[in-house]
Amino acid sequence: MRIAVLSDIHSNSVALDAVLGHAGEVDAIWHLGDVVGYGPEPDAVVARLTELGATGVRGNHDAAAIGGPEIDWFNPEARAAAEWTRDTLSSTSRAWLSDQPERRTVEGITLVHGSPRDPLREYVTDHEIAGANMDLQETQHGLHGHTHVPVAWMATPERVALIRAEDTTTLALGTYRTLLNPGSVGQPRDGDPRAAYLVLDLELGRVGWHRVEYDIAAVQSAIRAAGLPSRLAARLALGI
Repeated sequence: MRIAVLSDIHSNSVALDAVLGHAGEVDAIWHLGDVVGYGPEPDAVVARLTELGATGVRGNHDAAAIGGPEIDWFNPEARAAAEWTRDTLSSTSRAWLSDQPERRTVEGITLVHGSPRDPLREYVTDHEIAGANMDLQETQHGLHGHTHVPVAWMATPERVALIRAEDTTTLALGTYRTLLNPGSVGQPRDGDPRAAYLVLDLELGRVGWHRVEYDIAAVQSAIRAAGLPSRLAARLALGI
């Protein structure tokens, strides 16, 4: 079973289509939340995931978009985008986002947005946080997003290892616990502006990360045309 794992699409339908085209034929699509927020096309992204039968979880921006208190944690630019998204979302998109759980187990793998310990808020950014979350994780392997940085955390008997994932990085899923982050489709923050995602092959027990070029200028124009904060457009070209 070959699965495309996507996270932090952030209303960027151009990046989403580029990733789907690159992934080619897969058996399933899993998403790790923050489907909306920041970007200019929330309804288009939700419609595409719905059409494909994607399975996934809710992110903090998704929760904010449907009226959750998460909006109170956002910086001014993120809040402005969340308020715009609230006003723009169709009732169909709102219902779909509302149906996404904060946590899901699929094929024996845990799916969350932030972390297993705190699915909507916690960022897994260091060895201590990663180790604590893998200890709490009910499955051997877990998938999360939120940081917008593609990495793998692996708990060996000696230590918690960090693997920074580049384009075409692969990792065999052995006997150790892992927490895997595909990076962001719609707003990467690792200095590489290309869309990021991973492919999980359950039969081979292997995961691989990928980066994909997309038309950043077109998305920047759409952000500005929507009246969203200009910095949200500028940062796309820098991958920050």
